[in-house]
Amino acid sequence: MSTTAPSSSSLSSSPLGCYHCGSPVPDGAPWRIVIDDTPHSLCCPGCEAVAHAIVDGGLESYYRYRTELPERPDERQAAKADTWSVFDDPGLQAQFVHADGDEGHVRATLAVEGITCAACAWLIEHRLNALEGVASSAVNLTHHRLRVSWAPNAIKLSQLFAELASIGYDAQPYEPDHAQMRLQHEERMNVRRLIVAAVGMMQVMMFSIPIYVSGPGELSEDFFALFHWLSFALATPVVFFSALPFFRNALRDLRTGVLGMDVPVSLAIGGAYLASSYAVLFNVGEVYFDSVAMFTFFLLFGRYVEGRARRRSGHSGNALSGVLPVSATRLEADGSERILPASELAPGDRVLIKPGHGVPADGIIEDGESSLDESMLTGEYLPVTRRVGEQVVGGSQNMENSLTVRVTHAGNNARVAGIVDLTDRAFASRPRLAQMAARMAHLFVLRLLVVTACVTVAWWFIDPSRVLWVLLSVLVVTCPCALALATPTALTAGHGQLRQRGVLITRADAIESLSNVTRVIFDKTGTLTRGEMQLTQTCPLTAQSSEQLRAIAAALEAHSEHPIARAFRPFRDATLQARQVKSVTGSGLEGVLNGATWRLGKPDFATTEPLTPPSSGQWLLLSEDDAPRAWFKLHDGIREDAAQTVAALQAKGLHVELLSGDTQEAVQSLAEQLNITTWHAGQSPEGKLERLRALQAQGECVVMIGDGINDVPVLAGADVAIAMNGATDLARTRADAVLLSPRLMRIFEAIEIASATRRIMRQNMVWSVCYNFSALPLAAMGLVPPWLAAIGMSLSSLVVVGNALRLTRWRTTPAPQVVPATPVTV
Repeated sequence: MSTTAPSSSSLSSSPLGCYHCGSPVPDGAPWRIVIDDTPHSLCCPGCEAVAHAIVDGGLESYYRYRTELPERPDERQAAKADTWSVFDDPGLQAQFVHADGDEGHVRATLAVEGITCAACAWLIEHRLNALEGVASSAVNLTHHRLRVSWAPNAIKLSQLFAELASIGYDAQPYEPDHAQMRLQHEERMNVRRLIVAAVGMMQVMMFSIPIYVSGPGELSEDFFALFHWLSFALATPVVFFSALPFFRNALRDLRTGVLGMDVPVSLAIGGAYLASSYAVLFNVGEVYFDSVAMFTFFLLFGRYVEGRARRRSGHSGNALSGVLPVSATRLEADGSERILPASELAPGDRVLIKPGHGVPADGIIEDGESSLDESMLTGEYLPVTRRVGEQVVGGSQNMENSLTVRVTHAGNNARVAGIVDLTDRAFASRPRLAQMAARMAHLFVLRLLVVTACVTVAWWFIDPSRVLWVLLSVLVVTCPCALALATPTALTAGHGQLRQRGVLITRADAIESLSNVTRVIFDKTGTLTRGEMQLTQTCPLTAQSSEQLRAIAAALEAHSEHPIARAFRPFRDATLQARQVKSVTGSGLEGVLNGATWRLGKPDFATTEPLTPPSSGQWLLLSEDDAPRAWFKLHDGIREDAAQTVAALQAKGLHVELLSGDTQEAVQSLAEQLNITTWHAGQSPEGKLERLRALQAQGECVVMIGDGINDVPVLAGADVAIAMNGATDLARTRADAVLLSPRLMRIFEAIEIASATRRIMRQNMVWSVCYNFSALPLAAMGLVPPWLAAIGMSLSSLVVVGNALRLTRWRTTPAPQVVPATPVTV
């Protein structure tokens, strides 16, 4: 049986269809391909490029035997211009669109995904340049960025995004902040300085080797002079360009009166260059251009490696700053959707978050259920399920279903912005060990200069010809670079490791204090328990219905941020509004409702009558003008990893204590389940603080973990205060560390990482001091040449950095296996 291949034109949808893809061909389109002496029209330069590539590659039979048209990239996004209309907003464009020339053109830089080779760049450029109103477009293949210039009165920016999407490339604005631009510029300049130093070093060494290896009389004076002048010419750009940062920093240190590591380095490089230049110009003395170029290169190389390592392990403030999406879909009052910049959202707005989109602001889910990826914020890589009434955090990613969210905090008020602020606060301060290292480095430089002067005088009498050589070696080999890097590199790596695990350090001293901890004190509700209180039983004491009494209690709790208040949210009645509500910390709430004074809280707070709860468990009493009206029973489940965390802390030799304001029965039950032998119930905030100070008076270093306003006093008094991820804003601002995820095991990991960080800081300091004190005598005795001094100093710095980077590969000590506690009523 024979088959007939389709003709080469049979798959064109119409005489006006593109021969390659079948799409309509614009009138007057210049693109075409000739196959078998027959011209065929094409719809765009992209199809023309692909068609010519196929034919020129000898594969024209593809068109003769194909049975269906190739699939085109999804152009529905291009057709829906409103999808990209958000980028036409003037307020949003002001952030990344800039004027370009005097012809009214504007330009922008876009980050483009999906670029793999030069063909992608060619296709993007030709597709955009063919659009009316586009002045130019250029793709940076290295960084996958597109720079495009266009006339805004002829074409909209949204059309450019839609055009890119239609050919399969997703794009978004790229506008680095000033800090990023400065860092990128510095990194480029550092690479250039390193290259100049490397080339200069190799060439100067090439001219120096003949002088070193030649015997007496083997080189004429003319060759000596020629090699010296060539070395002088090559070393000059090394000193005045590559070594320029050393001189700038040294000048800054001298102005501020704080001597840093660049002072001896600048003296060594500048002194050797000036002495060598004098020797060349006046033909007297020794020449040290090879040593100048060599230790400039080694110094720059060491700092370049150290800088790259620190940037890799540094904190992710810039990354967090870019977590929030650029645009959001706001639901208007009439139910319509409007795409607008996320920066224009305000509390109370309703936004639609589709699958695959980022959450543009903090809010509460009003409709829908989906899984969200919060790993950027919490360090937890498994998605979490969020339902109606639960909170979502700006920056998380919606994974499954569409959600309708009511915005509570947007822009700079969102939680991610607060995390950035807390991180910046932590990096703005330094722990005591780091401050001590900085003071030691300053004093060491001062003493080094004095010792160098003494050594110089001594060698002037011993052997004047070697004075400069020994002077350079002493200055370079004992430069306290490693001492100055000992603590910052370890702190940077430690902060990064903690951040990856969902622990945000907000005070630099917290790492040092965590490493010295002897006792860990937990609050109960919202800390060892989930903090998701549920109302399980209502016992009226009057003729009023349970519904009425719950609504009254909910009206009081509406003014509280305590986890207990969440249990009453489902029973809110908009017609009931409590006035003059005040919170009595550790006891309950009091307010005026319908002319009567209502109290909700502990029995001895709500009424003066001696009452006993109906049964075991956690009960709240509601009273009206001191008369009991109802009992409410609440329960809260224990966190899944609470028992494992307590066991791990105890295995580490730490004392674990439970300090709570709840009833004795509830606290005792929880303590027994978690094997906590020291516990205190019915504690007021003042009582908690008194207990804390008593422990500190005994010499203990105490960590306090809490989440509520009632924990603020004791958090402020603890050596280290850790706030849970669901803590109130006031508790978070008073804390030294904040958990970004609900896992309690992060506390144990934080203590271990802090101990490892402090241990590495001390190791680095010991190594730095030992190196400097051992290298100084050798250099002073003339046993270390300048080039070896530069290598030794660079290696000492790299050893410190490498030791600190071990923290980036740190692994948690396996915690003891504990049978998870079953949820119980406490």
